[in-house]
Amino acid sequence: MSTSRPLSDPSFDSSPFSAALRVVRTRIAAACEAAGRDPAGVRLLAVSKTFGPESVRVAQAAGLNAFGENYIQEAVGKMDALSADLPALEWHCIGPIQSNKTKLVAEHFAWVQTVDRLKIAQRLSEQRPAQLPPLQICLQVNVDGGPTKSGIAPQDVPDLARAVAAL
Repeated sequence: MSTSRPLSDPSFDSSPFSAALRVVRTRIAAACEAAGRDPAGVRLLAVSKTFGPESVRVAQAAGLNAFGENYIQEAVGKMDALSADLPALEWHCIGPIQSNKTKLVAEHFAWVQTVDRLKIAQRLSEQRPAQLPPLQICLQVNVDGGPTKSGIAPQDVPDLARAVAAL
């Protein structure tokens, strides 16, 4: 019978996490070598949705600094809990964004990886606090046209990219 301990338990050993992270980094390095690419140019994004602040602390202690979230309100609470002692974490919004959530995203995230409409990009731009650096945006493209997938059609990418770049 196995016993699980919460990450906040002082006897928690993060070495399984560190070992798993080493495996991932080794796989990244092998893929980069096969592609003739420098592994230093690859950034690893840890998806921390549904994990609490203590899990983020363990991941950061193991060397990760970029975290992806798609539950906006949960993410903001986590950011608030971690901001005092881990202010340099980089937060990525990785899920679809509803119009009523753009203000929270604009105020708290460094990256948005799922912009597929100009309306969302405009709201993010308008609601980004002036004291923060510009929000980094990735366009989400539905390359195979799947009806259940989000993203813009490939032929619409140039127009959306130009419009977003102008914001």
